[in-house]
Order: sequence, then C-alpha cells, then structure tokens
Amino acid sequence: MDTLANAINILVALATIGLGLFGWLKVNDTLSFVGLQPSDDTGLGKSEIRAASGAVWVGVGTGALIFFTPLAFLMLAFVYIGASIGRATAIIADNARSGKPLWFLAYEVGCTGLLLAVNLPAIL
Repeated sequence: MDTLANAINILVALATIGLGLFGWLKVNDTLSFVGLQPSDDTGLGKSEIRAASGAVWVGVGTGALIFFTPLAFLMLAFVYIGASIGRATAIIADNARSGKPLWFLAYEVGCTGLLLAVNLPAIL
C-alpha cells in the first residue's frame, strides 16, 4: 500500500475505534445522543448499545490495524456497508429523513468509499 492509502486506512480505522469507544464506554451519552432509553431493568438495552454500537466497532477497527492488509481494510468497508444498508433502511422504512440519520449515513458511505477506493485496487 502506498503512503496515502496507509494514511486513509489508519484514519478511518482510528475514527472507527474512537466512535466505538464512545458507544462502548459512554453508553448513557450514546443513548442520549441517539435518542434512546432502555425500557427495562435487565440491562439488555445498555448491553446492546455497548456491544453493537461500541465494542464491535472497536474490534473491527483494531483488527484492521493489527492485520494491516488491503483485505483487512476491505472487511472494515463491508462492516460500514452493512451499517449503511441498515441506516438507509431506517431512512426509508422509518421515515428518518432528517438530521442525525442522514449525517450518520453520509459518514458511513464516506468511510466505505474511502476504504474501497484505496484497498480494492490492491486486491484486484
């Protein structure tokens, strides 16, 4: 990989880890930011945020940095593709067409595009 590709990969992975750390360790702030509130006392709601909106992202970002290959960063792109599909579904099916959902989608699509652009040529 060249220097620009390395820089983009590192920045996207670090941003992924950073946002994941926020979701994992600052669960109450994350719930507030996304407008959610757990509805029971089992802890499942917070557990889900810590896992799906937090630690999963820390794991995939860290894994991409550890393996540091185009394929590892393409896998990170596929995680962002999955998030983008879920977000786009919410925008369409749940009428979440303004504000944060659109910004999150733009971020996810942007990360996907960057990762695909700099890593796919190395695989093909």
